[in-house]
Order: sequence, then structure tokens, then C-alpha cells
Amino acid sequence: MSGGIAAYKACSLLRLLREEGHDVRVVPTESALRFVGTPTWEALSGHPVTTEVWDDVPGVQHVQLGRWADVVIVAPATANTLARAAAGIADDLLTTSLLTAACPVIMAPAMHTEMWHHPATQTNVATLRARGVTVLDPAVGRLTGADSGPGRLPEPAELAQVVGDILAGGATHDLAGRRVVVSAGGTREPLDPVRFLGNRSSGRQGWALARRARARGADVVLVAAHVDLPEIPGVRTLRVGTATELHAVMLGQSAGADVAVMAAAVADFRPADYADRKIKKSDDGSDPAPVVLVRNADVLADLVARRAPGQVIVGFAAETASSPEELLALARAKLARKGCDLLVVNDVSEGRVFGADINDAVILGVDGTVVADAHGSKDALADAVWDAVAKRLP
Repeated sequence: MSGGIAAYKACSLLRLLREEGHDVRVVPTESALRFVGTPTWEALSGHPVTTEVWDDVPGVQHVQLGRWADVVIVAPATANTLARAAAGIADDLLTTSLLTAACPVIMAPAMHTEMWHHPATQTNVATLRARGVTVLDPAVGRLTGADSGPGRLPEPAELAQVVGDILAGGATHDLAGRRVVVSAGGTREPLDPVRFLGNRSSGRQGWALARRARARGADVVLVAAHVDLPEIPGVRTLRVGTATELHAVMLGQSAGADVAVMAAAVADFRPADYADRKIKKSDDGSDPAPVVLVRNADVLADLVARRAPGQVIVGFAAETASSPEELLALARAKLARKGCDLLVVNDVSEGRVFGADINDAVILGVDGTVVADAHGSKDALADAVWDAVAKRLP
């Protein structure tokens, strides 16, 4: 950790990691020890703590720590530490260890909003991300004193989840340096101020895709339509409401992306007219006027039509079928219409899949062949998708 007031949160992070069974070594800067002292870190970690490369010279600590670690997380990472890491400066045990670490490295920035937005900091963040370092976006909220804005260290449980995701991926870091855009959730088409046409998508599969892509090293943008889930540290989340909004954001964000994944459940139609006041029952008991529907733009088809060379596009198909054969036939017909590289199809008959913790899907390649069967957690399906994507990236 480096010298920011958020160093106190690292105590909770350390305890969470230890409780999960991890062996943790603490490497602070001198400034970090002004906020939380050496005895605290030694008591919580069960290891000696030092800031100097001159301690235990025969052990060559900066080399041994870099080789020993399965993952490094710098939390908090101050603007100064980000700058030193980006420049390759090695003037204490933390920065020398970063230069010898061959494992995934996570930076969790924490600083005042003005420091985070400064062009120098943003350039350093871009440099580190280009090297494959996972630099999380800071949380938004109350900072030191009365200030509020982006710059908070994410909560310890969220940081522990990031570490767990990366460790779960083992040595897989095959999306490092790649930019991916994932949509999630379900769009809503307003009928009047209180009613809408929507669907039952919870967004959990899209969330899992974004989390696993980030764990595998990608720079991830998540386009979320009506999802009641906490934001993922290190993933930029853009909120949308209607299919028209999702269409515009997805096409804009996908320009220049390596991968675009359409996991959101998008309404095919919207009401032709919007009533600016609530539609009420008539006093005479007559039926309301029929709701006329118009077609929404086809987001997946438009992504395919505007794809850049080498870009991989993944679609999702939620179908209702009476047999596995019918399900595959429906999926292959949709694949032929859309022209995406991969299509993930699942049967949502009788309320299955939506809102559940597990998924049951088949992944088809562009020629309609079955690339993978994924049964189990939504994280498992996400990894199966990214495995298939990684093989198709140039």
C-alpha cells in the first residue's frame, strides 16, 4: 500500500484475504506507515514488514517477493505511486517488487478527485493499463473532509472479490490490453409515466461476463439496462433505459473495441405513442384503445454491419423451444440472420435462466457448429464465452 488516508481500509482487505486462506505479505511505502503502523500489518499478516530493500539483503526481498506472489494488489495506490510505477522508478521495496512481479498486478487508486482527473494521472493510468496492469476506477463518494466525487478506494469486500476473480483465472490473462464492451440487463419501453413494456432479465450474466473479462486483463465497458447489481470495481458502467438508448451507446462504445458482447435482453418493439399522463380506466367500463407497437433498431445486426476488421462480436439468444433440436434450429436461424462470430443460446421456457445463479447454454460458432456446452454458474458460462472469443482474436 501507498500513503493515502484510505490505508486504514487495507486492514480490512488483509483480514478478508487471510480469512479466505491466502498467505499475504504487506509491502508499504514510508508514507503508508504514517497512516497505519508496522505492528498492525505484522500482526494481521503474520509476516515481518519493511519498506526498505536494505533489510534482509541476503534474501534479496524485492526479487523474492516478485517471484513468490500469485497476484499483487496496491491498495490504496496514490497518484505518486501510479506515476512511479508508470515510469519504472524503483526506489523502495514496493516499486522494486512491482518491477520483478511476473504475476497479475492490480492497482486500486485512491486520491482527491482533482488528482484523479489530472492529465498526468490519466496518462499514467493509460500507460499501466496498456502494459496489462489492472487499474481499477476509484469509487465515487465522500472523500476526506467534505469533498465528494470519484477518488474513494473501493470497499475491501469488492477488492477481495477482484483478487478472487483474478486468482480463479489462474494464469489466464489472455485479454490483457484488449478493450471489450458488454451489454447487460433488460430494456424498458415506456407506455405512460408508470407503465412500460419490459422483460425479466436480471443482468447477472452480463455482470459475470464483465467481471471475468476484467479478471482476464481486459479494459471493460459495461452498458447496463435496468440492473440492480453493485458496480464492478475496475469496470466502467454506463446506464441506459430504452432500446434506442442502448443502441446508441453500444454502437458508440464498440467503435475501436476488440470485442462487443450483446448479452442484454433488448425489446424488439416499443409503443408507437407515449401518454404523458397515466392511462386510466374509463368510467363507462369500455376497453382502452389498443397499444400500437413499432419495431426497435436491431442492435446486434447493426454492430455486425459496422464491425471493424478483426473485431469479434458475440450475440445472445433467449429462446423457448420444446426440444434441444428445436432450440438449435432456432439459434442457427438467428445466427444466419445476424452474422455474428459467436451466438450463445439458452432455453428460457417456464421462467428458466432469468434471475437464476446458474445458466445452461450452447455456444455456436459463425458456421453454426457447437463450440461449447456450458452448464453451471454464470461465471462458468462467461469463461466459456471468453475462451471462445480469445481463440478468434487476431
